[in-house]
Amino acid sequence: MEDSSMPRPIGPTIPRWQLGEQMSQLRNAARKSQQDASSRLGCSVSKIQKIEGGEVGMKQAELEALLELYGVPEPLRAQLLELRRLGAQRGWWSKYGQVPTPFATFLGLESAATKIRIFEPLMIHGLLQTKDYAHALAESLNPALSDAEVDRQVQIRLERQERVFAEDPPEIWVVLDEAVLRRQLGGRDVMSRQLDHLMALPKRVTVQVVPFTNGGYPGTLGALTLFEFAEDLHTPVAYVESQAGNLYLEREDDLGRANLALDHINAAALSKQQSRDLIATVARQFLEQ
Repeated sequence: MEDSSMPRPIGPTIPRWQLGEQMSQLRNAARKSQQDASSRLGCSVSKIQKIEGGEVGMKQAELEALLELYGVPEPLRAQLLELRRLGAQRGWWSKYGQVPTPFATFLGLESAATKIRIFEPLMIHGLLQTKDYAHALAESLNPALSDAEVDRQVQIRLERQERVFAEDPPEIWVVLDEAVLRRQLGGRDVMSRQLDHLMALPKRVTVQVVPFTNGGYPGTLGALTLFEFAEDLHTPVAYVESQAGNLYLEREDDLGRANLALDHINAAALSKQQSRDLIATVARQFLEQ
């Protein structure tokens, strides 16, 4: 009997990145400048930079004009046109209206990943949040949000979880700082249910905790996520978020540092069972307060 299951759709982010990378390589091979490309399209150099960076897509006519300028042969043209088509698809999140580009990029990577390694020192990661915890977090991060805007953020988060954990889910390894368990959001009952939820996650999700007793470790520098993909799809991407902005790291040396940091963070964490015991203890303490 044939397997009727379908792989998870990868979304528009990876195809757009792939197209951008190839267009940059083709332009350089043709000895054309970004100014040459912008002149051919009648647009700004900034747009060419965004196209090659995978930040924006192209219309088919724009792509065909650049392929003509770069002298790209027919077989490769068909592949690039298909990447453009895939990159132009609307992500599942588009039905919620305008989503900030950095977050849309993150959702696209998350949708396509086969393995996700996560360290989070301050809050429960979005993929693991209950509805009540997500609501309390959205309210606390931006008190200026209206009730409708908070509800929209929560709905995006819940659908994001459904999408990731549906068919063919990625392997997810999450390490939390103990502060995440004890920082009270939404009240004691919300926290107790949230921690119970951590202990009822699917088997493909591993959760470990770095206890306060382990003192300093590389995780004190901040949150870190590493996305890994099918080998023929894309090389790994590390994601770092800060008040100064979001960074997507793809260079080999950057990925090496990210992997080393995550390895040291894992080494500082309690075992799976010890982590589970600590989560259960903190959940019980919330109810006893």
